[in-house]
Amino acid sequence: MHSKRILIFSLSYYPLVGGAEVAIREITNRLPDYEFDMITMRFDSLDKPEERIGNVNVYRVGNGSSYINKILFVPRAVFKAWKLNREKGYGKFWAMMTNMVFPISVLRIFGNRTPYVLTLQDGDPFEYVFERLRIRIFSPLLRYGFKHASVVQPISTFLANWATKMGCERIEIVPNGVNVEHFTKGGSQSEQLEVKREIGKMQGDIFLVSSSRLVRKNGLEDVVSALTYLPENISFINFGVGPEKNNLLTLAKKLGVERKVRLFDHPGNDMLPKYFHASDIFIRPSLSEGQGISFLEGMAAGLPVIATPVGGIPDFLFDPDKTPHKPPTGLFVNVHDPESIARQVTRLINNPNLRETLVVNAKRMVREKYDWNLIAEQMKKRVFEPVL
Repeated sequence: MHSKRILIFSLSYYPLVGGAEVAIREITNRLPDYEFDMITMRFDSLDKPEERIGNVNVYRVGNGSSYINKILFVPRAVFKAWKLNREKGYGKFWAMMTNMVFPISVLRIFGNRTPYVLTLQDGDPFEYVFERLRIRIFSPLLRYGFKHASVVQPISTFLANWATKMGCERIEIVPNGVNVEHFTKGGSQSEQLEVKREIGKMQGDIFLVSSSRLVRKNGLEDVVSALTYLPENISFINFGVGPEKNNLLTLAKKLGVERKVRLFDHPGNDMLPKYFHASDIFIRPSLSEGQGISFLEGMAAGLPVIATPVGGIPDFLFDPDKTPHKPPTGLFVNVHDPESIARQVTRLINNPNLRETLVVNAKRMVREKYDWNLIAEQMKKRVFEPVL
């Protein structure tokens, strides 16, 4: 057994990109003295069964993205972990998100006593994660996994409450971060002109931007609806894919704002800062949120941020009207309230002093508290090193 050899369990990994995948990549790349392997799901036959991505050896199991394959991931992951552990002798397991305690719990029931860390990254409400019928069936296994974790690492105060509800004793809140240096760079002037041509931004246009999966929990239909209350020069662009794309485009057409809505595929984090710097306001009126890396990325890029006060967002977004005792870093809107969105967008446009204050405070905050270099060091000292 090697104390610095860690096996990660994650349902998905690159080329699929979300907050959990970004967190794994950014943290593991900054801990070169650790050896990381990962078991993840093979969603596409074109995905390599084995490959090295950054500082992680990735092992994919399964043969598709169907619901049955997601269920079968657990026994497949258990078998793969058993084989890898015999070969390499891991000092720790690392479960990325709640559902990844299932294979570790099964391994433990069959005698494996490798200590493990559970990271809570979930963006859905507690009821959805823990109280759906198909989850309740396996509730004892889920609670067993929480109970025996050496450390539970939520990324927000909101998710720390989950761990408390599940009876966890050792809880270390370590948030997700942002590559501050990367997102502060928007490219050269010629590159910015090219990006603006690509997204169709003309002189005098104001672009609301988001980098969100097209799913209902991100509340993007409320942004589309808000455009009906805003001037013609204000548009909404999003970078991300998901099942709600057609519904959003249909809604935009129904409301007569289809010309002002552009939904692009995610360009990858290497290119994303250029699109942020070509835009004006970051917005995501989420219905639920574990924390929200995208908001921090928008802040690092120098965009004023509009969000809803749900989940882990209040840990870092301080509205001048809601938390006047803290330096303001963004503006809140109500959940499912397009008119509230329109009011706050108008407020930012008409008040350049407020806009500048939010941007300066937010950039300082992400640099001092949320840079991935700082987060990786916290993970090492507060989470990985204490687990023996």
